[in-house]
Amino acid sequence: MIKVEKLAKTYQMGEQKVSALDGVDFSIEKGEFVAIMGPSGSGKSTLMNLLGCLDLPSSGIYRLENLDIQDLKPDQLAEVRNRRIGFVFQSFNLLPRATALENTELPLLYGRVPQSTEIAFQALERVGLAHRSKHKPTELSGGERQRVAIARALVNSPAIILADEPTGNLDSTTGKEILNLFLELNQEGVTLILVTHEQKIAEQAKRIMQMRDGKIISDTINGVVSC
Repeated sequence: MIKVEKLAKTYQMGEQKVSALDGVDFSIEKGEFVAIMGPSGSGKSTLMNLLGCLDLPSSGIYRLENLDIQDLKPDQLAEVRNRRIGFVFQSFNLLPRATALENTELPLLYGRVPQSTEIAFQALERVGLAHRSKHKPTELSGGERQRVAIARALVNSPAIILADEPTGNLDSTTGKEILNLFLELNQEGVTLILVTHEQKIAEQAKRIMQMRDGKIISDTINGVVSC
């Protein structure tokens, strides 16, 4: 599903070039649950931006479902982001004046998908929040807002879901509920890539990548280190 070869990202900071990602190589199969860990400045956010088609690499190859992402034009990247990638953020990123249903429906409206309201409602049902479909974010708990964000990420049946610290703004009990939801989705075949600082969260994934200084320093699958 995902293949990355010598992927690198360099930023120009005045007269100096800063390497945020330094030639990483890996592949991710359909249905995997991968956790990415590392200290601040390790390159994990840069990697997530590239995987999410929010930015393009300075060099290297990124293939998503055999599509060469680095060769795409801006409008093509936007199409990939909308149709093939679901995003879940720490801060939820919900529109405050829109209902849970309207927030969930947004990717479908951008893609002009028929019967968008019905599909969005089904996504809310999938995360156990259909009964709160008419409520706005201010009327929802943190866990409920994150469930809306997950429903929005699922609504287009994307190839992958990228989750950036999805439990970071939640208490431990609610965070556990959200993690259990991710585990359920993964058991249903959803491919998940999750960035987290929490070791206990990462340990729920079948695979853990550790990053430092723009490199992947270890890649552990079911407890076995492959690099």
